[in-house]
Amino acid sequence: MKIQFLGAAREVTGSKHLITTNNGKKILLDCGMYQGKGMETDSMNRELGFKPSEIDVLILTHAHIDHCGLIPYIFKEGFSGKIFCTPATRDLCSIMLMDCGHIQEHDTIWFNKKRAKKGLPPVDPIYTKIDAQRCMKLFVSIPYDMAFEILPNIKVNFTNTGHLLGGGVINLEITEDGKTTKIAYTGDIGRPTNRILKSPDKFPQADVLITESTYGDRLHEGNEFAEEQLLKIVEDTCVRKKGKLIIPSFSVGRTQEVVYSLNNFYNDGRLPKIDIFVDSPLSVNATNIFRLHWECFNDSFMEVMEKDSDPFGFNSLYYIQEPSESKELNNHKEPCVIISSSGMMEAGRVKHHLANSISDSRNTILSVGYCSPSTLGAKIVRGDKKVSIFGTEYEVLADVKRLESYSGHGDYKEMLSFLDCQDKSKVQKVFVVHGEYKSQLHYKEKLEDRGFKNIEIPSIGQEFEL
Repeated sequence: MKIQFLGAAREVTGSKHLITTNNGKKILLDCGMYQGKGMETDSMNRELGFKPSEIDVLILTHAHIDHCGLIPYIFKEGFSGKIFCTPATRDLCSIMLMDCGHIQEHDTIWFNKKRAKKGLPPVDPIYTKIDAQRCMKLFVSIPYDMAFEILPNIKVNFTNTGHLLGGGVINLEITEDGKTTKIAYTGDIGRPTNRILKSPDKFPQADVLITESTYGDRLHEGNEFAEEQLLKIVEDTCVRKKGKLIIPSFSVGRTQEVVYSLNNFYNDGRLPKIDIFVDSPLSVNATNIFRLHWECFNDSFMEVMEKDSDPFGFNSLYYIQEPSESKELNNHKEPCVIISSSGMMEAGRVKHHLANSISDSRNTILSVGYCSPSTLGAKIVRGDKKVSIFGTEYEVLADVKRLESYSGHGDYKEMLSFLDCQDKSKVQKVFVVHGEYKSQLHYKEKLEDRGFKNIEIPSIGQEFEL
């Protein structure tokens, strides 16, 4: 059989890995959208590298858009096979793909205005909200730790990664010509001390390992340190400077963790008496889905729930859904915290809050996750003095802070510990994906030091025999 890497190859977005068996069955691992470059990624997303109608099944590690965001597009282009994932992943996809379809429609309107000025014909959105709705009929949910035959002689089993609600390692067993090959694809690897989710579980022994490397050259600070830093930043911005704290955050996972930390400060009487706004309809819907999936929560979170029936809500926390309410926040004169998507600051309501706040020295911009190098978030975090938002240049006068321990990705030591469940002598091949090339080179060395051999860092489109 063969595997071809069609996304997240020497970069951190667009995960798509295609397995073709000897008898011609095609299994797609993830179907992620390229993100981080606005409409520049449009052609990258449309040029898949495969014919959707030829894919037999799609298997999803988790519901982040860079892993699932092109599902409505391949459905629209002819894919009609089953999509296998965990129940929580299916539930999150039902809202995230709809939201992404809305963004495609909105961005295309803006893009077509620019094309019209150049005398160019309009383009259609890569897919719409309707496409996202219709593709949900293809989803099949499989609980963790349950082997399921998806095709003759091909089984899948999901094991918890602790990265996102419902996130799982794809453990495949493919039998051909009397020989069974075990393939494990980690997707994104979570942290062993997640505030909400269970720690990652050990996964079955693999012959072939495909593993992420987002933080392949970095280490996180401890969770407790980060939470105290968060409280200190809230106090410094909102109490001392009497400004606004803008926290660009991914709507699913990161937002819930930040809200949970603030909720605990509130319960302990340590949170200053200020308003906290979560300005993202997707965050509201995602939080409701979190409330449904207790099977994913860790023991410490469950202990909090025994005393606090809603760890995602408290008296000074307000969830904003209507656009009019979001716009009204620009006129909010009192110190406050605004948590808004997206985490890389490339799209969504947070760009309006940044435009309104970034040139005021009383304010603070707090990054709580990974930003791809080309994104607005990366430019702000690395210290650019001026940035362009909606085509207007703004001077960066607000303080800029970063707390990476709120990232859902394990650092390189945590990822290595996660992989220690594998007998290295039995792993015949390792593919390192989903990382910037510099990080991957560092991580490859660490993997070799740990005892792994035959490690490849595939480039886009590269194909290998298994």
